[in-house]
Amino acid sequence: MSHSITLQKLTELVGGTLSAGSPESIISGLNSILEANPGEVTFLGNARYLPALKTTRASAALVPEDLVAEDAREGLALIRLKNPTFAFSHVIRFFGPPAIEFVPGVHPSATVASDVVYDPQKVSIGPNAVIETGVHLGDDCTIHAGVYLGRGVKLGAGCVVHANAVIKEYCILGQRVILHSGSVIGSDGFGYEQVQGRHQKIDQVGIVQIDDDVEIGSCTTIDRARFGRTLIGEGCKIDNLVQIGHNCTLGKHCIIVSQTGISGSTRLGNYVTMGGQVGVAGHLEIGDKVMFFAKSGVTKSILEAGAYTGYPARPLMEGRKMLSLPAKIPDLLDRVRALEKKLAALEGGTVHS
Repeated sequence: MSHSITLQKLTELVGGTLSAGSPESIISGLNSILEANPGEVTFLGNARYLPALKTTRASAALVPEDLVAEDAREGLALIRLKNPTFAFSHVIRFFGPPAIEFVPGVHPSATVASDVVYDPQKVSIGPNAVIETGVHLGDDCTIHAGVYLGRGVKLGAGCVVHANAVIKEYCILGQRVILHSGSVIGSDGFGYEQVQGRHQKIDQVGIVQIDDDVEIGSCTTIDRARFGRTLIGEGCKIDNLVQIGHNCTLGKHCIIVSQTGISGSTRLGNYVTMGGQVGVAGHLEIGDKVMFFAKSGVTKSILEAGAYTGYPARPLMEGRKMLSLPAKIPDLLDRVRALEKKLAALEGGTVHS
């Protein structure tokens, strides 16, 4: 959708301070710092892109409050803010397409059991959704096309379940939970015992409980507990392609990034962050405000707040040192071979200078 706005109005929209540029200049779009054109606004959210402020073709940029003016291209309008990345969300909403309007009602092709508890004037249920017996839907819930809600599922107010997601029997979601397409909540935990040489399935009769304001990405799976509950705490944000095993507990406001796997019965504290492809063994305890860098392997409980990396995960500086050692192996081998040659020469009675 085409919009335009003066630089002064844009500054007011994001709540910043205009420190360069004409307030009456017209901004007609947005773009990344590398791809922006004249008339567009961009932002500096990562220090690695600081050199791009010298070359960007944008007309304006949202920048940190402490940016040195000399770091930006001459003539580039600067709007200073505490958090340019977050403030740019206002710009996106202004220039982007309008938000999808909530339209209450039940599509004729949806299958809704007769005893489902909901107000059809306050929920939206899309085509081919299947909602089983005993389900409770809070007001303002949106159930998109092809969603499956199993027997006895409970959703709080304002939840959004995107197309083809699955919430299996008796799982509980709090308010304003967002579940993206293809994700499965409440699949069986991976539990087997070997009996007489065969793997025998262990019943998984617990649930998944997801507290308020959680967002879960596409194709993520969260297993139901063997008994009791798998718990995802308030405000957690979970990326695409994450696996959370049975009986895990995540504290409040954790960040779990793509392709991370957390084995069963592991407990995370509050504000834990896991980068992409982190692997966590089962039955561990992770303390508050622990951060694991991408590809870390967590093999033991870590309770002290701080950053960790490597396999097995170690405190950041130690882990980085260990990760750097394999790159030194070729040089060390060359040195060893040279010493072996010198030793062989000495043993043979010949000394080389």
